[in-house]
Amino acid sequence: MTGERRQQRRLRAVRVRATLIAVLAVAIALVAGGTALVLGLRSELSGDVRDAARARAQQVARVIDAGRGVPAPTVTDPAEEFLQVVDATGKVVAASSNVRGQPALARLKPGASASVRTPLDEDPFLVAAVGARDGDRQLVVLDGRAPAGVAEATSTVTRLLLIGLPVLLVLAAAATWAAVGLALRRVARAEAAQRRFVSDASHELRSPVAAVRQHAEVALAHPERADAQALAGTVHDEAVRMQRLVDDLLLLARADEGAPAAPRRPVDLDDLVLEELRRLRSTTGLRIDGTAVGAARVAGDEDALRRLVRNLGENAARHARARVAFTLADPGDGRVRLVVEDDGPGIPAADRARVFERFVRLDESRSRGAGGAGLGLAIVAEVAAAHGGSVRVEDVARFVVTLPSGERN
Repeated sequence: MTGERRQQRRLRAVRVRATLIAVLAVAIALVAGGTALVLGLRSELSGDVRDAARARAQQVARVIDAGRGVPAPTVTDPAEEFLQVVDATGKVVAASSNVRGQPALARLKPGASASVRTPLDEDPFLVAAVGARDGDRQLVVLDGRAPAGVAEATSTVTRLLLIGLPVLLVLAAAATWAAVGLALRRVARAEAAQRRFVSDASHELRSPVAAVRQHAEVALAHPERADAQALAGTVHDEAVRMQRLVDDLLLLARADEGAPAAPRRPVDLDDLVLEELRRLRSTTGLRIDGTAVGAARVAGDEDALRRLVRNLGENAARHARARVAFTLADPGDGRVRLVVEDDGPGIPAADRARVFERFVRLDESRSRGAGGAGLGLAIVAEVAAAHGGSVRVEDVARFVVTLPSGERN
């Protein structure tokens, strides 16, 4: 099994486990919430039935307290309610027609309530007790009601929950599966990019190390023919190359990790461009044209912007035949425009976006010895993006950087 297939299987297993865990967590939450809902609904509805029974018992108690004797209580629905008036000994003094002749169906103190079995129904009734006084007698009025509505409502809600719970779990599973899949695809792409990055970086570092080792081995094997100055020059050049590569890799690694940006300060971009013009004129035999460089200020990290300008200058000088030109302008629309172009072979249209990727070299004039590590333009793109700008290739050999402008004093 190839490494790629093993990784796919591993990611699929992670996806399955994450989905199962999410579904289990949602199921527990839904079951707990549904149970609490049903119990709360039952308690609330039972309280309403109990309050209605107490209110009816209070009506009868007020008639008795008014000194009008014990009335013959009546109920609206004999199958759903009963009334009894009981004395202190538990003897029934009066009762509704549906329980007439029955003993006291409950022995409750005034103000109490209970669920009791009755001959009226298989299900228990909710009974509320209210005290009353008829002369010297202490009476208790009992009103019992069947909680049929409570059972029906809770049964309906329970059925709805039993239907809705699987649907919600399926939706949760589908959403989790999709979300985890998207996240894992991003992770897989990031891992693949990281592996390519490490592989390319290792390859780039191997070249200068191999060059230094080769020259050192030759010098050790033939000391009489060794040229110390030439060896020192080779070691110096390769060390500079390695240091530049390591610096580039560290800069890109910090960008990938989201390292905090340096404090933004006003930077005169024209000063950095003129500095690069002077450097190129002193290190190359090319004609460096800076006549179109105007004043422009941006807000940002001066060192990073200097790196951007230098990388563009080095790239143009590497591929130019005879001329490199810089243009810098601030047209007053809030954007500064820096253009660097050369008279070299240019970049094919199909490769103009790819040149900003890491470790990318085009075939023509881009050998490892002369073309660098393929990180210079990637750094240009990173720096431009970090400053809220962009970079693109126009025509065949013209790089255009656009940055937000800053205020000039």
